[in-house]
Amino acid sequence: MDGLLSKLRNLDAYPKVNEDFYSRTLSGGIITLASSVVMLLLFVSELRLYLHAVTETTLRVDTSRGEQLRINFDVTFPALQCSIISLDAMDISGQEHLDVKHDIFKQRIDAHGKVIATRQDAVGGMKMEKPLQHHGGRLEHNETYCGSCYGAQESDDQCCNSCEDVREAYRKKGWGVSNPDLLDQCKREGFLQAIKDEEGEGCNIYGFIEVNKVAGNFHFAPGKSFQQSNVHVHDLLPFQKDSFNVSHKINKLSFGEYFPGVVNPLDGMHRAQWVQHSSYGMYQYFIKVVPTVYTDINDHIILSNQFSVTEHFRSSESGRIQALPGVFFFYDLSPIKVTFTEQHVSFLHFLTNVCAIVGGVFTVSGIIDSFVYHGQRAIKKKMEIGKFN
Repeated sequence: MDGLLSKLRNLDAYPKVNEDFYSRTLSGGIITLASSVVMLLLFVSELRLYLHAVTETTLRVDTSRGEQLRINFDVTFPALQCSIISLDAMDISGQEHLDVKHDIFKQRIDAHGKVIATRQDAVGGMKMEKPLQHHGGRLEHNETYCGSCYGAQESDDQCCNSCEDVREAYRKKGWGVSNPDLLDQCKREGFLQAIKDEEGEGCNIYGFIEVNKVAGNFHFAPGKSFQQSNVHVHDLLPFQKDSFNVSHKINKLSFGEYFPGVVNPLDGMHRAQWVQHSSYGMYQYFIKVVPTVYTDINDHIILSNQFSVTEHFRSSESGRIQALPGVFFFYDLSPIKVTFTEQHVSFLHFLTNVCAIVGGVFTVSGIIDSFVYHGQRAIKKKMEIGKFN
């Protein structure tokens, strides 16, 4: 038994030094104190890293198909009234969403940016007394109202019961409304008067649209849009204005859900606030959308997107309209998907780093202490030799 214990004692890799041979110095105490503080700070830093999740980033090819892309926006037009702004969206697959009204809200604002009224954009008009019928006569007491479409009806029994219905019928025909006061519905609803009442006001339009996950564009522009000879145009004649100031500020623009750490480059930035100096102008934003998947520490998956953007402005030349006045967002999708995954550092990794901190600081402080100690001894010895000489 004694032989076994003796063999174990010989395996001791940490030989002990008799306390009689210890030499404690002031410099050693200072180095010990400093190394202890450094060791504590590094330990606390490593402990915080262990307790908090870290995010791992990976890149892969986006193979998703048939998904929808949600576009969230909040744009303020300080010099363009709500009654004349429309929102259109279209993509390279040929799908169009003209004059989008679902999930879109408009706030009338005064010259100081104060909200006057808020309403959800919707189709429909006011009720009218004895309006013009589709057969040309006026509504009688025993007759059901069916307003005239003024030649734009697609069938004999189609009715246009509001100014919006007439404009929609004209849009489908590819016609423009030159003078709303010539339309019974628009005149009775006070279409032009409503526009005049909002003169000098601005508009804050916000909401979201869902489009196919392919390249496309959406834009805010005055007038009602329609197709004419396969060209997308806006009917500006009803507003009887020579110019439209589409200066704007983008308060928010995002593609998909919010996730921690996302930075949308146009949100409230100064460069997103334009001041128009010419009569007509087209503001263009060319956006590269990067699909992003964020998985938090609880394995909750958020499908979203990031984007980068470049900007361009097209103005009129020599008084001729070269571009439709409005704010256009052209977006394209990146084939690369970014994946963010939150995860905790493993305990073994934490333990390894703690051991590395303790061992590293102890070793470095020992080297420094040895250098200082032997340096002091050498200086002291030279001083003693100098005294004897």
